[in-house]
Amino acid sequence: MAASSVGVLPSMSARHEPGAAPAGEGRSKAAKARAYTLLSDEDLLSMIGADDAEAFQALVERHADRAYAIAFRFLRNATDAEDVVQDALLKVWTSGCKWESGRARFSTWLYRVITNRCIDLKRRPTSEAIDVVPEVASEAPSQVNEILRMEASSRLERAIAELPEQQKTALLFSYYENLSNAEIAEIMETTVSAVESLLKRGRQHLRAVLQREGADMLNSLKND
Repeated sequence: MAASSVGVLPSMSARHEPGAAPAGEGRSKAAKARAYTLLSDEDLLSMIGADDAEAFQALVERHADRAYAIAFRFLRNATDAEDVVQDALLKVWTSGCKWESGRARFSTWLYRVITNRCIDLKRRPTSEAIDVVPEVASEAPSQVNEILRMEASSRLERAIAELPEQQKTALLFSYYENLSNAEIAEIMETTVSAVESLLKRGRQHLRAVLQREGADMLNSLKND
């Protein structure tokens, strides 16, 4: 998902009168935009505190895709995931975030906000997400293998969705985001040993869910 699709960037567009900018001005803006990409999150946040819209845009472009991926894996709903990310990022612009320099990375704060918001949304009744099945023009081996791979991935995600919330959170950050146990503990505001326990119990639970689903599929085939 492109960062702009989150819906944050359009509202932060440049505040200039319409009309083509001179070539020199365009090059200057491009150079300035590149310079922003070299700044740390901490530097960008300081500039955002001074109402620097371009610093905000740079921060959004840096974090929006990964933030959306996390939200979508929790919610399995594109619209809800976009709303969660937009709300979290707009909070940075409109009221300043509660992230404190020296205590945690900005990404840790952002993932914590998104995780908590997703958990809140999951507690509300929602419409069931619909899996999109790709159309296949032929049964070429490469296409069949891709469908099998997608089905295996879909089964895994459905199984993870059945886990208790804390186990699911730890597994999502470990499996999909490749975060260390220490990073996961910081996001979840718990200890490393607690994360290790959640991952162990989560894997055991996940294995049982997948084995049960496999047995159900076999029984269904036998009854056909």
